[in-house]
Amino acid sequence: MIPSSFDYVAPATVAEALSALAAGGEDAKVLAGGQSLLPILRMRLNSPSVLVDLGRIEALRGIRDEGDALTLGAMTAYADVLASPLVRDHAALLAEAVARVADPQIRHRGTVGGALVHADPAGDVGAPMLALDAEFVVVGPAGERRVSAGDFFEDLFQTAVGEGELLTAVRVPKHTGWGAHYEKFVRVSQQWSIVGVAATVRIEGDRIAEAKVGLTNMGATPLRARGVEAALVGATATEEAVRAACAGAAEGTDPPDDLNGDAAYRRHLATVLTRRAVLAAAGA
Repeated sequence: MIPSSFDYVAPATVAEALSALAAGGEDAKVLAGGQSLLPILRMRLNSPSVLVDLGRIEALRGIRDEGDALTLGAMTAYADVLASPLVRDHAALLAEAVARVADPQIRHRGTVGGALVHADPAGDVGAPMLALDAEFVVVGPAGERRVSAGDFFEDLFQTAVGEGELLTAVRVPKHTGWGAHYEKFVRVSQQWSIVGVAATVRIEGDRIAEAKVGLTNMGATPLRARGVEAALVGATATEEAVRAACAGAAEGTDPPDDLNGDAAYRRHLATVLTRRAVLAAAGA
């Protein structure tokens, strides 16, 4: 199907992009990598008056070391995340998750910021960002503000980025030396996650000193498995201890019922995948 007609703007700066959004009003739409938006336009599920393409804004690309954190420009492609030694060394969980996103073609076109703002609960970058306690830089007519990952994802396909605003960067605190693993369950290759688990742990001796666990597609937004995190602290990195700590992984979740599985099936998957992800992250 051919999309409905719209105006097209390709600004060169963030300021120009904000001006274009203000002029377009509530019917304006932002184009990042386009891997989610373009199919929606082709099916006419959305008919914007103007499309604001961020592809020419070089300031929104790249990965920077800022001491205690990495800053990723919102237009940084998945492929650039995978190629970055900074991400591998200091935010291994993000690299683990991005490696499981779709296929190479999409990873070269899709952007981290675009996926985060799209906020599909089955997307693979939300849960790792939540687990890593990322901070989101949002810019709008009133200036810049920073939003914690816990406050960024508000509801199904809804984030804290308001009308006339842009996500410009994501600040990821360093987790240097932490083990990490992203466990994703799908029925066919390159599918959206039926359930995914992002786990990163810090080991001291033979015990888990700290643990962070994010859940994909277990609710309208990415979720933290706080109970599991607390239960893992001080536990030995063994099959028996991790199994016990992960038994409540699905507590407080509200997974969807669809053709890929009902809620009870997903709760079972979450428990199994959390155990696997934690054991892999711990090197057990």
